[in-house]
Amino acid sequence: MSKTAGWSSKFPAFITTSKKDIRECLQEFVGDAEQAQVNAWNQSIPVIQREAAEIMAADPSASDYSSIMEFRLPLESRRTDVIFLVRHNIVVLELKGKYSPNQADLDQVAAYVRDLKCYHRDCETRPVIPLLVPMLARGDMGYIFGVRVVGPDYLNKVVDELDKASPTEPVDEDRFLSEEAYRPLPTLIQAARELFHTGALRTIKRARAATDPAVDEICRIIHEAYETQSRRLILITGVPGAGKTLVGLRIAHAHFLDDLVVDRGNGKPSAPAVFLSGNGPLVRVLQYELRGANGGGKAFVRDVLNYVRTYSTTRANIPPEHVLIYDEAQRAFDAEQVAAKHKDIPGFVYGKSEPDLFIDFAERVPRWCVVIGLIGSGQEIHIGEEAGLSQWSKAIEKSKRSNEWILHGPAQVREEMLSTKLPYVESEDLNLDKEIRFHLAEDIHNFVSQLIDNRSSLLDDLKSIAIKLEQQGYHLRITRDISFARKYLQDRYRDNPDARYGIVASSRDRDLKRFGILNDWQSTKNVDFGPWYSDAEDDPRQKSCRLMRDVVTEFGAQGLELDAVLLAWGTDFMVKDGKWSNAKASRYQNSSRIKDAEQLRINAYRVLLTRGRDCTVVFMPQLPELDETYEYLTRQGFMPISM
Repeated sequence: MSKTAGWSSKFPAFITTSKKDIRECLQEFVGDAEQAQVNAWNQSIPVIQREAAEIMAADPSASDYSSIMEFRLPLESRRTDVIFLVRHNIVVLELKGKYSPNQADLDQVAAYVRDLKCYHRDCETRPVIPLLVPMLARGDMGYIFGVRVVGPDYLNKVVDELDKASPTEPVDEDRFLSEEAYRPLPTLIQAARELFHTGALRTIKRARAATDPAVDEICRIIHEAYETQSRRLILITGVPGAGKTLVGLRIAHAHFLDDLVVDRGNGKPSAPAVFLSGNGPLVRVLQYELRGANGGGKAFVRDVLNYVRTYSTTRANIPPEHVLIYDEAQRAFDAEQVAAKHKDIPGFVYGKSEPDLFIDFAERVPRWCVVIGLIGSGQEIHIGEEAGLSQWSKAIEKSKRSNEWILHGPAQVREEMLSTKLPYVESEDLNLDKEIRFHLAEDIHNFVSQLIDNRSSLLDDLKSIAIKLEQQGYHLRITRDISFARKYLQDRYRDNPDARYGIVASSRDRDLKRFGILNDWQSTKNVDFGPWYSDAEDDPRQKSCRLMRDVVTEFGAQGLELDAVLLAWGTDFMVKDGKWSNAKASRYQNSSRIKDAEQLRINAYRVLLTRGRDCTVVFMPQLPELDETYEYLTRQGFMPISM
């Protein structure tokens, strides 16, 4: 048997093998199957054998068809119940011991099909058919949210309906089951783990096509800076989920710059690049994931705050790296916030913004240096982050060595720096405009932007985008009952212990706490981000996001991702009289330093709405002032959950 499936064979062997032999193969493969699972196999194997026999009786070619049971998706923990390789089709059967499906059942099988289409070598150009089979039902229940629902007695009829005209042969079962055939896109945490331990990242065609041009262009510019002994500022833009952080990590750790390694003078080779992030939760999560390694992963990703402290107190400190990668560069602190964050450091020189400081650090590096800024639009959420990209060009212009610098970036960044007289080289390869976080879905950013960006009046034409997202396997769900949201996520990911889902909420809402959503500062400051994002549900520390107890706000969610989020929508950002309003949001302590409080709310909800790779489930409390917001979201395509 294959290493990736409990059973696989051509139809004739499947039909004639005893139920006991097939079940024992499945038990050996799964290893820890509970009695309920064994009972389900005992009930389903004869039924699936019967349907395969009826397919063979009606179709002379069926002896070449294959049946696969308990296919474990390589590099994952998920297992599909049954797959039929029929003619040129891949038919995915999800079996449920009930009379009718719920929403989680439908979305689960749809996700299998989406991921096979997205990441399996043999599914990209073939029809992949989702079939949900309530084992106690009979007949054809039709399509529900794009998924065909049939009783087990109707399976042979569904297969008979499939296109018979294609000359394509069925996929060979061994080829289909080979481990290299399926290469899923890793989460940011998984990607960091792979890069850290292997120095390489699995090849995923879609992700490579979206990010390789940027990686190649950055490497070219870095080598050009080395050869010409010059200094460069590279600004890389991208929509949420386009892989900006992944590009930065690859540049720093995937051996693209190994030929630039130099001896520090102590016999130890330098790292040519350092990856820096001002996102504290991201740093803590990545270092938690790599805690078993030497240094606890601190050399893999470093905190901007500590880096600034290290090199700011004396100019004698010279960074050993020639390439400084700054994640979320558009959020760099202005001079006032830098002073607030470093006021306890003896000898710290005030009056400089973070861009001022980093340009200073870069100019201390002998001969050549490259600063790379990874820029996400519309994600400024902290006090002191509203100064914008112009800080970077101004920092160079103020420098006594400004003539040594050349700027690189896409055209849209140049437009934000129209006042600069610095040399600027345009490259559209430095703009990542393809969303890869969300699998096949390509319009999440567009949908979210249109949903929340319009202050003067609301839009009424987003339903078509939501329908397209649904067809691409991304699910927008909504409920006013928190228990429905919890059950939906528990049901959907019950058989996928590697999946991560949890509660996120805005930090400025004042009403959610009444509904058990502890988004207040006192509660959220104690969230341990490493275990929250990484630990399994049954971990004895009981800190996993899957428990849906602790809440992460926009500050703990930005730059990170989950498979699904339960977004508790607050009254701090709601529709009132046809317009978005932040009138009920709690005030900022330093409100005099806030340029646009409403824009910060928009940015916060943009972050919260783009964290889930599979779906976003909105919980809207039963408050009269949120009725208009609920109606707006459902009108735009969020589907109510019913149990």
